[in-house]
Formats: sequence, structure tokens, C-alpha cells
Amino acid sequence: MPRIQRMPQPLRLESGMAGIHARGNSLLIAPLAAPFRFSITPPGSKSLTNRFLLLAALANGRSTLHRPLRAEDTDVMVAALRQLGIDIESEERDEPQSWSALHVTGAGGALRGGATLKLHNAGTAVRFLTAACALADAPVMIDGNARMRQRPIAELVELLRSIGAKIEFVQGEGSLPLRVRPAALRGGEVAVGPTLSSQFISALLMMGPHMHEGLSLRATAALTSPGYVAMTLGCMDRFGATIDATASLDRIDVAAGAYEGVDVNIEPDASSATYFLAAAALSPGSVCTIEGLGKGSLQPDVRFADALHEMGANLTFGRAFLTISGSEEPLRGIDLDCSLMPDAAMTLAVVAAFAQGETVLRGLSTLKHKETDRLAALQAELARLGAAVEIEDDELLVIEPAADARQRRDEILIETYDDHRIAMAFSVAGLVRPGVCIADPGCVGKTYPGYWRDFDRMRGSVAS
Repeated sequence: MPRIQRMPQPLRLESGMAGIHARGNSLLIAPLAAPFRFSITPPGSKSLTNRFLLLAALANGRSTLHRPLRAEDTDVMVAALRQLGIDIESEERDEPQSWSALHVTGAGGALRGGATLKLHNAGTAVRFLTAACALADAPVMIDGNARMRQRPIAELVELLRSIGAKIEFVQGEGSLPLRVRPAALRGGEVAVGPTLSSQFISALLMMGPHMHEGLSLRATAALTSPGYVAMTLGCMDRFGATIDATASLDRIDVAAGAYEGVDVNIEPDASSATYFLAAAALSPGSVCTIEGLGKGSLQPDVRFADALHEMGANLTFGRAFLTISGSEEPLRGIDLDCSLMPDAAMTLAVVAAFAQGETVLRGLSTLKHKETDRLAALQAELARLGAAVEIEDDELLVIEPAADARQRRDEILIETYDDHRIAMAFSVAGLVRPGVCIADPGCVGKTYPGYWRDFDRMRGSVAS
């Protein structure tokens, strides 16, 4: 069973939150009393915000990122880029502790070295900056917290060394901390197979224009989480990179050149949207609309809405919105390849605990290497809801729901393992199953500091 990675911190709730109740360092979720009708634009995508921040820092000229995410992971990235000599100005929104825009003055790939970057458990920042710091003018130390020191990095280091990077493991081979020394990245052809994280491939790709020969990536087998690799290529294209890639991503060529500063609007976070959509799917007569996400989204997790539709929820999908409404008929189990959206699969697993029939979720190998071992965490916490869960081949979940999942009344404490997505995914269960308490609810601050406020707004939006 996964272990909790940090001491819990107290959570301050806003006044007027009627549907969630503090219990020491946990929250008791009150079940829905009636269907709801709710529309929301979630905060900006973490994945897009951190990609655009790095690309803007590497670009020539000034970039403006509109509606970026302000959360622990993006705060870490902004602070690290400032240490590397990048000028970043923020515009605050009326909403507390959020940004309306970030103005980034790029350095054209010339970063200032000499810093020690403490990146906590921000995997995206660690992987992307390990690659980027090869461009610094002096060595840079990269470190994280205890969990980040356990998460994989060796494959990325090997890939970067193969194109000229100089990176040393400071304490133990294969883990943080790292020392990245200045190096001329020659680039050229690189063969890659499945990796423990798609972020290794994204980090390599984003450095392509700053490699002497550009980058020619050749996949020897299907890439890990290819949806996120495609997202990275879309972001690079916005900044003017010259890219030639096959539809299957088995060949990706990035020409040597430069990024140019741009103005870019950041989509709402599709992973964060899954919790509200799942709540509507589980509640007959409830309706949830996500504004700003549609068919043209760069984010693979937008496919979560299609999965809910396959389970029996009603779906309307537009260019800049999507709506899920709960059907009067029970949801049904599905068999689905989730390799394109492993984070969204966590929410889907909770929905499956209340569906009829077995659900099989495939392609989840990367979940073992996230903020916690998410496969083990899902197995343990779904069991508290009464579901029988099996893990097969470290990449597949088989979920058999309890027949009386909605009728149970005993109080249960969902452990969250310092993992924001565990907390948010299981909050949905509390809307339909009485007695669900969420431990360490403040861990949502990693990507969604205002989640509990928005969750309570949703449950209070009674359908007319």
C-alpha cells in the first residue's frame, strides 16, 4: 500500500461551504440532495502552462501567456526560470492567488547558470529543466523532495547524454539530485522506445531547435502517452518550431532554428474538468458544462467526456465547450485503453465503482511513477468503497463494483498519499455515497488551489 509522503497541513475553508465539512485534517463530503446544473471554466492547464513557460523562456523576444495556471507546480517552474535569469512579470486576477497573464522575456536559449533548483515534487519542471539547463552558462543543480528522488529520471539523462548533454548523478546513480553542466547539444538522430514517462520525450523535443543538427526522433515502438507528446509538438508549433512528424509519431523531425515569442491563450485544464463531468454523469438529471474546452483541444484528457458517454452519460461536444448530463439509466462498465489519458483514468476508475458490470482500464503503466504509486492507491481506496480491484501486468485495472455501493452509510476515510488527483477523484464518490471523508484535502493545491470552493459551488447549483 502506498505511503503518505508528507505531514498533512491544515486546510482553511471559505465561509458558506455547506457541502463539505472539516473533520480535523479531513473533509466529509455531503451527498447531493438534488440534481445540479453547473457551468465552469476550470483554471488553466498545468501541462500547457509549464510547456509554454519553458518555450517562452527559450524564445527570442517577449511572450504573453493568458490565463495560466497558478498553483504549486507552476509556481515552482516560474521561480526556477527566474533563477535561470528569465524575466517574468505577472498580472494578478481579481480571484485570490491567481494570474490573468504572465509576461516572459525570452533569452533565446541563453540561460544563467550557477543556481540550485529545488523543484519539490514537480515532475514536469524537473524533467523539462534537466534538458534546458544544458544551455546554461554555468553548472546547475537540480533536486526535488523525497518522493521526486524516487521518481524516474535515468532514461531522460541517458537520452540527453546521447545528444551531447553533460549530466552527473550527485548522490546515487539514476536519481536526483543532478548536476547539469554547460554543453553544446549536437542533436541528430535518436532512437527511443517506451519510457517510464512521456515527459522525457517532451523534454528532448522542446530542445530540438537549440540543437546544432536539430533532432530526428525515431520510435522503435509505440511512445508512452503519445497524446502528451502530440501536445508538446502543438505547443512548439505555436512558438514557430519547424516540425515534420508522422501521424503515428514514429518519426519526428525538429529543425535547428529558434523559437519566437508569442501571445497565447491557455486552455482550461482538461484533467481538472474530469471531476465535475464525472459528478454530473453519476447524478441522474445533473448537467455540467465545461467552457473553453472543445473538439480542438490540445489536451488528451478531453477524451474523458467520450468515455463517460460510452458508459451511458449524455454528451454534447462543441468547438469551445462540452456538456455531460446524467442519464436516468445506470452507468455501465467499459473496456478502454487509457494510455492517451492516464490521469483522467483515475477519475474514470472512481466512476466505475458505481457503474453496473466490470470495467477494464488499460495502458496505465505510467501511474506507478507519479506523485505516488497511483495504481496501488486506486486499488486500496476503491476497496474502501466496496469495489473489488485487480492490477494486471502493472498497466491494467479490473474494477468490479459493489452491488450496494450507493447504499452504504459507514464513514470511510480516503487516504490521498500527498496526491492531488487522488483527493479530487475520490471527492466525486462522496456526492453519491454517504460518509466519504478526504484526508489531507490541502494537497489539491499542487494543481488546483481553489478546487474545494468550485466543488461546493457545483453541488450548490440546484437544477431548476
